[in-house]
Amino acid sequence: MPGAPTAQDPVTPPEGGGTQNLITQLHDGESLHDGEEHAQEVLREHDTASRFRTDLGWWAWVVGGLSVALTLFHLYTGVFGSRTSLIQGAIHLGAATSIIFLLYPAGKHLTRPKGGIPWYDAVLALLGLAVNLFIVVEYSHLTSNLVQIMGFRSIDYAVAVLGILLTLGATRRCVGLPIVIIALCAIAYGIFGAGQSWQDFAGKTYFTARSGVFGTPIQVSSTFIFLFLLFAVVLIHTNIGAFFNDLAFRLTGRFTGGPAKAAVAASGLQGMISGSSVANTVASGSFTIPIMKKAGFRPHFAGAAEATASTGGQLMPPIMGAAAFIMAEYTGIPYSEIIIIAIIPAVLYFLGAFLSVHFEAKRHGIKGLLRSELPSWKSLLTRIDLLLPLIVIVWMMLSGFPPARSALWGVGVAFALSSLRKSTRLSFKGIVKTLEEGARTALPVIAACATAGIVAGTVTGTGLGGRLGNSLIDVAQDNFMLVLLLTMIACLVLGMGLPTTANYVVTATVAAPILYNNFEVPLISAHMFVFFFGILADITPPVCLAAYAGSGIAGSNPLRTGVTALRLAIAGFLIPFVFVLEPALLLEGTIGELVPALVTVILGMTAIAAALAGHLVVRTRAWEQVVLIIAGVLMVYPSIPVSAVGMVMAAVVVVLQVIRRRISDRDGQEHVPQDAAATA
Repeated sequence: MPGAPTAQDPVTPPEGGGTQNLITQLHDGESLHDGEEHAQEVLREHDTASRFRTDLGWWAWVVGGLSVALTLFHLYTGVFGSRTSLIQGAIHLGAATSIIFLLYPAGKHLTRPKGGIPWYDAVLALLGLAVNLFIVVEYSHLTSNLVQIMGFRSIDYAVAVLGILLTLGATRRCVGLPIVIIALCAIAYGIFGAGQSWQDFAGKTYFTARSGVFGTPIQVSSTFIFLFLLFAVVLIHTNIGAFFNDLAFRLTGRFTGGPAKAAVAASGLQGMISGSSVANTVASGSFTIPIMKKAGFRPHFAGAAEATASTGGQLMPPIMGAAAFIMAEYTGIPYSEIIIIAIIPAVLYFLGAFLSVHFEAKRHGIKGLLRSELPSWKSLLTRIDLLLPLIVIVWMMLSGFPPARSALWGVGVAFALSSLRKSTRLSFKGIVKTLEEGARTALPVIAACATAGIVAGTVTGTGLGGRLGNSLIDVAQDNFMLVLLLTMIACLVLGMGLPTTANYVVTATVAAPILYNNFEVPLISAHMFVFFFGILADITPPVCLAAYAGSGIAGSNPLRTGVTALRLAIAGFLIPFVFVLEPALLLEGTIGELVPALVTVILGMTAIAAALAGHLVVRTRAWEQVVLIIAGVLMVYPSIPVSAVGMVMAAVVVVLQVIRRRISDRDGQEHVPQDAAATA
């Protein structure tokens, strides 16, 4: 999930497996604690949500109390039902805003040498709580017919303006400046471009549950996104991350390029419980990147492989990051169906990364790990119960239970599992700390949802979305492929400065309607298209935060790492185009349409991955790389005749490479000295 300040340990040594020995070997005299400190430094450098105060003094009791209260409120409403949407959202945002001002400094370097909280942040925290409690206290007035007839009072306008400013200020601190700039531009357009008075704009933006601050994003965040974030935090306390690492190394570690393949598999598995690209890269990468480097992968490739895999975590069901929950509300498609629809695109993404790693390893002759270095099946089987919370939550959602109820059961089962082992058993203090971490993890998501709601409300309320859409179509001159390309670029550019949740809200409001209103693209295909590219922005240069985090762990050149990550994730850039052109990949069709599309896509990804790595059967020549790329694109295109041409082109290259390999092997045997051959 975006911005988990304390939910993940950068390095979690696996239990009962050979990978523990690997960790010890890799640090070469450096303590594990030093490795964790370095990982935390990298995380704070590249992830705004991780730049929180660590020395709060006695204010830690205030922050802890507010955080625990916020978590208990959501557990209570999850069990007994939510309040009305405006009250639920106001309590949700009010507590979060207050905690953010206490926890996050106004600037990156504005920390007090002796700890504590400056007086102005305490005042802002109090105001953040007060303006939202005003909604709770004055709810009857704010929603009365009198307001609709006479308008809001002067004090209402003052509270609304202050509430919007405090929301933007809190968002800047824990999410970053780009989303705030976009929101300010939206506000300026609403007042000056659309001709609304500042009073009307402020009132509609802050006191309505249909749009604005308390629109769909914050409503979804205040009902069940928070509970899923808490579920991820509790699940991490069961050491499931270490289990996934061990499982991935056991399954793939002994094959060609095993450490990198294990990193891809582990990040895919961990993506089921987390969705922050940067946090995932640091948490998994502090363990996998040194292993990849030791195996022979170059530092920039090791960092890129981990960044590519960790970014894909937000694509992997069942949690998929917070944006997927909002997608369910925007599309009207139940979340239980969305996680089924997303399986094939997610698997294809990780398969593409897997293929890229494989051909890179083949080119450089990088082998797998020894069996003695891998975790034993026995150690894995003794921890198989750690999967139970995930099984429970998926089963409940597929059975039709509400997401909030499914998350509650998942939290309960994960808590129960943590008590079965002494190493993960939580004391009363540990339970309180977990409740506090649940709230802290949610802070960036809450702030992003509130600010994105301002943008989305302006876009829909002023008709800006339609005008932007028409302008895009005019630029593309009604060329569908060009519209898709321009939409992709818009999502990537927005994603370079916005967290996934906010990026999706904006692009789903502006870009997705262009695709399904003007070009008859299925609704889910349009939304998945913008969702995919918003996530891929984390590994798209020049602002590729996940790749930069990976380079920090690997000690490599950041831009080179980003370019390599872009190459490894090439499948991710192709898949959205495919499922827009062939919705069968999103289960919008028949089996007869799905199977050929899958086969050709996989063959196309293989050809492109081999070309970019420079190795298929043997090292590829320049012209072979060009032919393979063209063949791969043709195979990926969802048209049997076009794909057939690509298959023929790829087959020619394969045959030539096999012949060259046999000639090389024969020449090698002929040049072996007779005595050496006899000895062999």
